[in-house]
Amino acid sequence: MTRSRIRTAVALVATAAILGPLGYFWQASLLPDAYSMMSMGYLDDGGGPAVHQHAGGVPVTQLRADPDRRPDVDVTLTARKGSFTLASGQKVDGYTLNGTSPGPTIRAKVGQLVQVRLVNESVPDGATLHWHGVDVPNADDGVAGVTQDAVGVGGSFTYRFVADRAGTFWYHSHQISHEQVRGGLLGALVVDPAKPVPDETDFVALMHQYRGYSTVNGSSEPAAVPAEPGRKVRVRVINTENGLVPVWVSGASFRVLAVDGSEVNGPAEVRDTALNLPAGGRVDLGLTVPATGARVEIGGAAAVTLGPAVAASPRPGATLDLLSYGTPQAVPFDPDRAVRHFKYDINRRPGFVRGRPGLFWTINGHLYPDVPMFMVRTGDVARMTISNNSGESHPMHLHGHRLLVLARDGTRATGSPWWTDSLEVPAGESFDVAFVADNPGIWADHCHNLPHAADGMVAHLMYEGITTPYVIGGAASNIPE
Repeated sequence: MTRSRIRTAVALVATAAILGPLGYFWQASLLPDAYSMMSMGYLDDGGGPAVHQHAGGVPVTQLRADPDRRPDVDVTLTARKGSFTLASGQKVDGYTLNGTSPGPTIRAKVGQLVQVRLVNESVPDGATLHWHGVDVPNADDGVAGVTQDAVGVGGSFTYRFVADRAGTFWYHSHQISHEQVRGGLLGALVVDPAKPVPDETDFVALMHQYRGYSTVNGSSEPAAVPAEPGRKVRVRVINTENGLVPVWVSGASFRVLAVDGSEVNGPAEVRDTALNLPAGGRVDLGLTVPATGARVEIGGAAAVTLGPAVAASPRPGATLDLLSYGTPQAVPFDPDRAVRHFKYDINRRPGFVRGRPGLFWTINGHLYPDVPMFMVRTGDVARMTISNNSGESHPMHLHGHRLLVLARDGTRATGSPWWTDSLEVPAGESFDVAFVADNPGIWADHCHNLPHAADGMVAHLMYEGITTPYVIGGAASNIPE
């Protein structure tokens, strides 16, 4: 054999040695046209009692509110795709609900049953509604392919849940969510106390960016609250973006009254301090309007003015730390008696996801769909350590449950109990959290930077004995992220 032929043979062998494994990993990353979340990844029981699954299980379709109870709040939302005009006059392409984006603000009182009928008039890929931060029954969680099929054009779906906790929440599509949320298929949801707070002005400030326009409640102009000096005001700030948004107040001191729909115990007044609001997160700010007015700055590009006009101010140097803010208070369970201890380690490495090569997020060293299915039994107390070594920050969102933050980087929480459903985990940091498994179902646990979720940064929490008849893909073309 000549030298040239030997070199050719060696090159072919080397090429095969490289392409062979690449071909295997590419093939392994391909997903069938339809697959169930119940069969993806691997089971993780968190070191607790073994959890048996599927045989004779209860389908998620049965996990609903009382079907015989009459609704106290009854809303119909009609979803459309097309061009629309923002409240400030700019014309954009995207999605509307009842002809507007954001969609109508839904308000209920604690204990009321909320019923929302979603009608899809012209969203070609289908749509759903997810109730962000509300611990709804699993059948009403709105995740395409897990708790329902996406609602196709001409179809409808009715959601029912009891508003069991006062707070600030929001709703959005969970079908191709990285596109539909960005395009405006969203709105605010507020649950008021059974008895109204006396002598307080209440204002919802939903922040969203439409094709480069930073808006509050659909307007790129500052939102004006007609409040007289001396008036107490609660400003409910909702971050519907994919990234962290700093919030601060110009011209007045303020208190953080609530985080992610949970009241803060003993909130102290602060001034010249910013609060970092994660993607999907909400914060209620309380302030008394001074004679010279005040201005709530949202990301430096959107704002809410209260009383007389106040000039915008740059972001303060100080940042509020919720780990030590407020006054300690007893919590309804003992995290030290957890029976399951999960880890959610976030990193990044080259590989294939759905047949695409790239640099992708990993969960516990695994690429999607080979990610953990965290298994629990009803009544379990569970702890989870979320660590981030991926080089980018991630806002983590667990559906159907509130997380209690215990520690950050080993430093224990010392302030008011910090309850959250949208937790920012910066690069290089870790959080210890705990929750009670008190809402049976199959629940998404994902990054709320929605393009990250679309690239596979999503796991699930599954209860023993719960099943789903729905599939990702399939005839309904379910694509939750």
